[in-house]
Amino acid sequence: MIKVKARGNETIEQMLKRFKKMCEKEGLTKDIKRKSYYEKPSERRRRRQRKSAQRVVTGI
Repeated sequence: MIKVKARGNETIEQMLKRFKKMCEKEGLTKDIKRKSYYEKPSERRRRRQRKSAQRVVTGI
């Protein structure tokens, strides 16, 4: 769980910006976008294969 504590004279907008950055860093925003709609099993398999092939090409 991500928690954001106020620093000194920090505004709500600054805290929200920090929170969003932390969520993005953790990969939550990407995960939420991916789960916001139904993905067929065949599409999921294709996506995973593309990701795997990309890793092999780049050498990661």
